[in-house]
Amino acid sequence: MREIRIQDTLSGELRRLEPRDPGRVGIYACGPTVYAPIHVGNARPFVVFSLLKRFLQHEGYDVDLVINVTDVNDKIYDAARREGVPSAELAQQMTDRYVHDTDALGLGRPDHEPKATETVAAIEDLIQALIEGGHAYEADGDVYFRVRSYPDYGKLSNRPLEEMSQGEGDDAAARKESPQDFALWKAQKEGEDTAWDAPWGAGRPGWHIECSAMAEVILGLDFDVHGGGSDLIFPHHENEIAQTEAGRGHQLARLWMHNGMLQMADEKMAKSVGNVTSLNDALALAGRDALLMYFVSGHYRQPIAFSEEALREAARAVDRVRELARRLDRDAPAPEALEPYADRFFDALADDFNTPAARAALFDWVSEANRRLDAGERLGVGELEDMLRVFGLENLLDVEEEPADPEAEQLLREREEARQARDFSTADAKRDELAARGWEVRDTPEGPRLVRAG
Repeated sequence: MREIRIQDTLSGELRRLEPRDPGRVGIYACGPTVYAPIHVGNARPFVVFSLLKRFLQHEGYDVDLVINVTDVNDKIYDAARREGVPSAELAQQMTDRYVHDTDALGLGRPDHEPKATETVAAIEDLIQALIEGGHAYEADGDVYFRVRSYPDYGKLSNRPLEEMSQGEGDDAAARKESPQDFALWKAQKEGEDTAWDAPWGAGRPGWHIECSAMAEVILGLDFDVHGGGSDLIFPHHENEIAQTEAGRGHQLARLWMHNGMLQMADEKMAKSVGNVTSLNDALALAGRDALLMYFVSGHYRQPIAFSEEALREAARAVDRVRELARRLDRDAPAPEALEPYADRFFDALADDFNTPAARAALFDWVSEANRRLDAGERLGVGELEDMLRVFGLENLLDVEEEPADPEAEQLLREREEARQARDFSTADAKRDELAARGWEVRDTPEGPRLVRAG
């Protein structure tokens, strides 16, 4: 196995992946709050951690990938009121939509997709442990985490305590011992139609405690990688660390891995800002292959600009791979001379999951393969299939050609006759007729052939 290193947000260092259980990697990535259809920016962590799983599997690891669903939340209550439907009904509708839209990415489902509403017992158990340990307190049916009881608070985001506003609203200020304290349990308010009976009264979990509990239930403590968008570093992940370490006396995760945001006009894509493109619309605009190629064009830790031109560039890159796939011979041996490019590909992913560098190595493989094919070599698929599989693009090798219709074949013959007669204006006209019928002429060492225009 290669040595795999990941930039750890907690330490600020590039750290080696050293699984708790040898040969097995547990990954927990924070998923959506289901109050509206997800936008293409929400899909970035789904893609990043799904592809990370594929890479780790290629390297020989068994991988458990967990991506949760937050299906009870203030945003869900608010959206349900606007829609005039029960909050649980809206949450289920949006969960179904999320699954449908991410299914269209063709990356498979995570191994576990826990819901907050299905983890309430474990959440209550962790809250009780925090109360008994003096790290949490009840206040009028709410329960708050006592931040000053945990000296390491702030070690993930590296913010001064006085700058750590939890953003929970002024209505909670009077009940808190300190402005920095945050809710573990929220008492049911008028108009909130989803609640559970707990020792502290009817209510529902706070946002942060959900993930601490779900991760512990499925992966245990000290699991390998906790991920999510960089916008979750504070307060969400900061609070997860505090809750688990204070309540259980052990660290939650070994490595903290955060992806950058998608940007439009220099702002992150966000529903609250209104500058969103839904995942469904992005898929309709670009297709899943181009969208995945677009995602791997940027390093996961960096912001990435979203635009139609970026999607068009990704579509052109996809077409280059498809063109090569049509020229490769699956019965030919693997091209040993191209193995160094594949090594570069996987080495780049082992170095902080550097997909842009890996993508560059992939297209160096493509360029060199085309050069050799032009020189008359027969080339097999070789490690191209493994590289594409890690990117979720192995389907680009499925190039069963649609047979051309007799009229198109006749036009091709007429074009070739015109070319041999050096009647290039007629040859060009025949080519244009073929294009109008949806066919492209590809010149290959075996002669011209027709392929569907892509």
